[in-house]
Order: sequence, then C-alpha cells, then structure tokens
Amino acid sequence: MLLETLNPMHYNFTSLVPDTMPVATVPILILMCFLFLIWNHEETSSIPGPGYCMGIGPLISHGRFLWMGVGNACNYYNKTYGEFVRVWIGGEETFIISK
Repeated sequence: MLLETLNPMHYNFTSLVPDTMPVATVPILILMCFLFLIWNHEETSSIPGPGYCMGIGPLISHGRFLWMGVGNACNYYNKTYGEFVRVWIGGEETFIISK
C-alpha cells in the first residue's frame, strides 16, 4: 500500500493544474498586447516620410542610406514623398529639404 502511494504513475498530474488557469491567462495576454501597443505608439507627424512602424521604419530608412548612398537615397525619398521629407539616419530623425 505504501508503494502505491509513492508511485508517480498513480497520480493524475493534470488535476494539479486548476481549470481556471487558462481563463486567467486570456486577460493577462490581452493586457500585455494593449501595453505593447501603447508603448510603441507615436504621434503621427504632419511631415511626409516613411512610417515608424515599431522601429522598423528607421531601420529601413537608415539601411537605404547605407545601401544607396546619400544622394541616391535623397532622390528616392524626394520622388516618393515630395520636397520636404522626414527620415531616420543613425537613429535620429532627419529632414531632407530639396527642390
């Protein structure tokens, strides 16, 4: 009888986790998603340019300047967005003004 109580196969381990556990995780996940959206939200700028998009926009903008060079990248952004453009170079917001 003592050996039966010490046998780990005798117990049902799924009964140790309460049934309310999955119900409690849903509000926590919703709260985490909401906080993530608030944390990554930035005010939209009236100046045209590539979007911020959770930090991906600055990486793409900086990569375009490294890949194409300053002159070609400026020409690309001026053709795409106009003569006054906001981009990111080296993680800093930079304005390109040309005509």
